[in-house]
Amino acid sequence: MPSFEKSPPHLVERFDEIADLVPAADRRLTFGYPACTVNGNMFMSLHADRLILRLSDNDRTAFIDTYDAPIFEPMPGRPMRDYVVVPDQLVSSHGIDDWVARSLAYAAGLPAKKPKSRSTKKT
Repeated sequence: MPSFEKSPPHLVERFDEIADLVPAADRRLTFGYPACTVNGNMFMSLHADRLILRLSDNDRTAFIDTYDAPIFEPMPGRPMRDYVVVPDQLVSSHGIDDWVARSLAYAAGLPAKKPKSRSTKKT
């Protein structure tokens, strides 16, 4: 299993500020990184020193064209097609708000994921 580097404190703080704008989101850790979900679907997360957003096909194309942003790859050669890496300058600006809203709307429109049940051992 690959080891992941921790997100820098300033980025975690900024993530928390952005996540505070989305009260409908559930916060959790995904692979040790802070993430926001709605109906069990992740729409925003940190991964190492990057913020990632899940976007619809049209929004993703517009985002990539506007910011020359890459598709998120947690490991080289393993793209997560719905997710983009947010450029640092956008993370620190108010322009991120609209993209987070779009990301939330997209994830909210996906089928809800059923909560994972905890298995119990029979003795």
